[in-house]
Amino acid sequence: MFRMIAEVINMREEEKKPTSTIRRILKQRWALSAIYIASAAIILAAAFLLQNSFNDSAKDGNEESAETGKNYGEPSVEVNSNLETIKMPVANADKTVIKKQFYDVNADEKAQEEALVFYNNRYEQNKGIDIAMEDGKSFDVKASLSGNVTKVQDDALLGNLVEVEHEDGVVTRYQSVKDIKVAVGDKVKQGQAIATAGKSQINEEAGVHVHFEIRKDNIALNPLDFVDKQASAIQSATEAEGSELENSGNKEETPAVEGSEADKEETPAVEESETGTEETPAVDESEEGTDLENGTDEEGSVPGEDTTEESDSLKDSLNQSN
Repeated sequence: MFRMIAEVINMREEEKKPTSTIRRILKQRWALSAIYIASAAIILAAAFLLQNSFNDSAKDGNEESAETGKNYGEPSVEVNSNLETIKMPVANADKTVIKKQFYDVNADEKAQEEALVFYNNRYEQNKGIDIAMEDGKSFDVKASLSGNVTKVQDDALLGNLVEVEHEDGVVTRYQSVKDIKVAVGDKVKQGQAIATAGKSQINEEAGVHVHFEIRKDNIALNPLDFVDKQASAIQSATEAEGSELENSGNKEETPAVEGSEADKEETPAVEESETGTEETPAVDESEEGTDLENGTDEEGSVPGEDTTEESDSLKDSLNQSN
């Protein structure tokens, strides 16, 4: 009896003790599922926060690189322009005419005469091509390549000038223009209008036109040789010409060997020596010397012979006397 009463008391005391919340939750059927879902949510939230922190750091790095790379913005245009295809400085090249061609030193005399510009009682070689429209009207002058404007000059004689610099020492020049739309330091894109065709005093016969030049290291090139070609072709062409000049220079130096052979072929020294031997005063002198020696011997021998004959006659006379 007392034992049963003690157990009941113990059970009531245990019931009075606060049960653990975790144990109660774990006893529920949905407890494990809820734990998994909560854990997954925590993991996803942590991954999301980490990703955002990486993106922020990447943005900061891009901003810093952009700040440090501001000075490299201009060359990027030049690198792209080196891959561009050179275009005529007009919108409709099919409707244009070439008023005066580039002066080519390798062309025939007639072509060279037609490429001369006559002004102030003297002739000048045309360093570019003079482009005009078939109807003689004015037109917009377009940038042949992308680049940076390095010169804008007012010149009544040349009809004003715009110069655009590109990569590898390549420069395009636009003369005989008006209504210039760019300034020094501007970046221009290929096909951008930079001026309007006009006139010049140095070539009034061309009328309304644009004088277009392509220069590499300040050496004028024929623009028609590079139209519809990549700008890198200019570098390749100049390098090829330089190698040809070096090879031709080496070939021109080789005649020194031929000259030595020619010297050997000429070798007048031998012939002169032969002619000298033909004249051979030395031989004649030696012969004359031998003659003289012989002469002296003969002259000397004559008295000697006389003496020997006289001695023989004396011997005979002595023998007779004996």
